[in-house]
Amino acid sequence: MRNIAIMGSTGSIGRQTLDIVSEYPDLFKAWVLVANNSADLLIEQALKYRPHTVVIANEALYDKVKTALADTDIEVQAGDQAVADCVTAPEIDTVVTAMVGYSGLAPTIKAIGAGKKIALANKETLVVAGDLITRLLATSKSVLYPVDSEHGAFYQCLVGERHQDINKLILTASGGPFRTFSKEQLEYVTAADALKHPNWSMGAKITIDSASMMNKGFEMIEAKWLYNVSQRDIEIVVHPQSIVHSMVEFKDGSVKAQLGLPDMRLPIRYALGLPGRLASNCKKMTVADYCNLTFELPDFEKFPLLNTAYEAADRGGNAACVVNAANEIAVAAFLNNQIKFTDIYKIIEQTLAWAPFVETPAYDDYVNSNAEARAYASSLIK
Repeated sequence: MRNIAIMGSTGSIGRQTLDIVSEYPDLFKAWVLVANNSADLLIEQALKYRPHTVVIANEALYDKVKTALADTDIEVQAGDQAVADCVTAPEIDTVVTAMVGYSGLAPTIKAIGAGKKIALANKETLVVAGDLITRLLATSKSVLYPVDSEHGAFYQCLVGERHQDINKLILTASGGPFRTFSKEQLEYVTAADALKHPNWSMGAKITIDSASMMNKGFEMIEAKWLYNVSQRDIEIVVHPQSIVHSMVEFKDGSVKAQLGLPDMRLPIRYALGLPGRLASNCKKMTVADYCNLTFELPDFEKFPLLNTAYEAADRGGNAACVVNAANEIAVAAFLNNQIKFTDIYKIIEQTLAWAPFVETPAYDDYVNSNAEARAYASSLIK
């Protein structure tokens, strides 16, 4: 039995992780469940899975959760510090970091310090502070396994291969809901339009990131740190069917790809099951259903945030941290109908141009850069 802490249990990845827990009740126990604001769903999950501890980040909701679970032996905690500290419990074997955005950084650092196995679904942790996380992992017994379908694909393609034989990583993208839109059409799309992803069922923030292709830029930065390759050796290609989850090209010219249906339970199941694979009755991909797979180059002019991501990776330091902070503010504003879709890019670019550059940031520098960039990006929203 492996005890799991699920950071962000009420989100899309968290809920699907709990599906895996239900699928293998003899293998996994949800030991800690963490949510930000979704108190009602957290209470429902707690009553169903009976974890040792639940944590609600929003302290104003503590009494509600505490009262609802008063007749159980479940420990209830609240606040950001409790969120970060709960992963260090000695009973926990694996931490699934599925919190959205910057909020995943502190608990991931705590989990590394405690030597936990980490199933990383929060790409922003490596986007914001990849250099710091890499250095911390080098001195910890903690092991990090990617949960993103693309990074899980790279992992599987590289099993048994030598790092020096990698020529490049080929990161696939669905293209999102606006793949066939013109640059002019993007001026008029709404949040409701952007939330209609053609292949994946995800949370609102990541779905907007997919529509702008910022998500793919972040995945490129994440892959750079996960697999110790130059960002310029990571190629992004659009694959509308979302069946090939990513590929690796080797120096002899051969290419390995990992294929599967667009279902996040597959990479979650793989990450939790390592070093083996867990048998499942899930729907399988058939060649008859997917005999035509296509690929195309992304339009960097129509989706300029791809260039922004590469530029931030080239610059290094706190640049990607600033981009992530500005993106979180801009996406929230777009979802609230405060700005246009194309304003997301403008806000990020203006924030990056304004933000003080820190070449070798420590943890406090990331905290400050995040706060300052958020404040500045917020000031740009009329």
